[in-house]
Amino acid sequence: MTALSLRHARVRYGPLEALHGITLAAPAPGLTVLLGRNGSGRTTALRALAGTVPLSGGAVVWDGTDITRTPAHERARRGLHLVPERQAVFGSLTVRENLELAAPAHAHAPAFEAYPQLEALLARRAGTLSGGEQRMLALARALLTRARVLLVDEPTQGMSPAVAARTYALLAGLDACVVLAEQRLPPALRDRAAPRTPVLVYELRRGAVVFSGEAAEREPERAAPRTRRQPGSRPAHPPSPSE
Repeated sequence: MTALSLRHARVRYGPLEALHGITLAAPAPGLTVLLGRNGSGRTTALRALAGTVPLSGGAVVWDGTDITRTPAHERARRGLHLVPERQAVFGSLTVRENLELAAPAHAHAPAFEAYPQLEALLARRAGTLSGGEQRMLALARALLTRARVLLVDEPTQGMSPAVAARTYALLAGLDACVVLAEQRLPPALRDRAAPRTPVLVYELRRGAVVFSGEAAEREPERAAPRTRRQPGSRPAHPPSPSE
């Protein structure tokens, strides 16, 4: 059964249209991945599902009900939790206080089972944690909410490979509708033998869906071949500082 979907969704930022009438559906329980490079529209699609950006056309449907005009805080109250790529934790609060926003202290066991490292950091202010530790805290807090729908932008950014692999296994095993925004399809999800439902993938490019299907159907991305430069030669187009 489809839990959450965008139907012919359009989003505009001023004169620019970021989503050009896209349609996608995420099942529950199940894991759906929105793929795309920066500027592809994947983050905008995630925000449209959460209600943090308005649609200029189309609809958001949750369990058969049109929630396009339902504000983000009401969607959150009903069990839809968004973990953004940035500012996902309250930096001025301690790790303990961040977790207590989701559940009382006696109910934090699931967070420490998922990320044991957090228990030693309870007294630290979240703003002093590393990027990977902040992602762990944001996801741990999301787990404590027992969300029906979990939307996560770049879930493993800054994490070690081992922690990232554990995170993907954790998200894939949740009894919820889980939607991730990623630049590339993680091998851990491509190769995963899902016991319930396959991992679904929607690849976006310039605000349009260019691929939809199961993760196993999508060909692995190949790195562009490198050309060997002659000694003393200089690249024709030096990379910009942002690349």
